[in-house]
Amino acid sequence: MSEATSCGGVVIFRGKILLLYKNYRNKYEGWVLPKGTVEEGEEHVQTALREVKEESGVAAKIIKYVGKTNYTFSTAYDTINKDVHWYLMMADSYYSKPQKEEYFCDSGYYKYHEAYHLLKFPNEKQILEQAYGEYQALRSANLWGSKKYF
Repeated sequence: MSEATSCGGVVIFRGKILLLYKNYRNKYEGWVLPKGTVEEGEEHVQTALREVKEESGVAAKIIKYVGKTNYTFSTAYDTINKDVHWYLMMADSYYSKPQKEEYFCDSGYYKYHEAYHLLKFPNEKQILEQAYGEYQALRSANLWGSKKYF
C-alpha cells in the first residue's frame, strides 16, 4: 500500500460553491471539488491554490483550513491510501473554466443544497458541510471578505 497527499478547496463566491464535472471515458463521472496532488517541495496551501487554479481557472484566496479527509483506492499495481487537506476559499467572480486535460467537461457555482446533492463522494459532502458552516459563521460575524483572513 502506498501513501499519497492531495490538497483542495471549497471555493465560494456570493454564497455559491464551485464544482467541477469530470468525465473520464464514461467510466469516472461525477461532480467533485477541485483538488490535486502535492508536488515535491510544495506547501499544502500552495498545492490547494495551484490545483484550484489549474482545474477551474479560478484564482481563489484561502480563508482558512477546514480539515482532512481520507480514502483508499486501487490501481492496477497498488492500493493507495490518500489524505486530502481542504481549505475554505473565496473567489472574486463566477468565472470558471474546466481543465479539459484532466477530463473536466463542466464547472459552475451552485447553491449549497444543490452542490451537496450533486457531489459524487460522501467525504466531499462531509467537507462541504464543514466548510459551509465556517463560511456562514464568518458571514454572520461580518468577517467574510475581511482582509483579516487573507
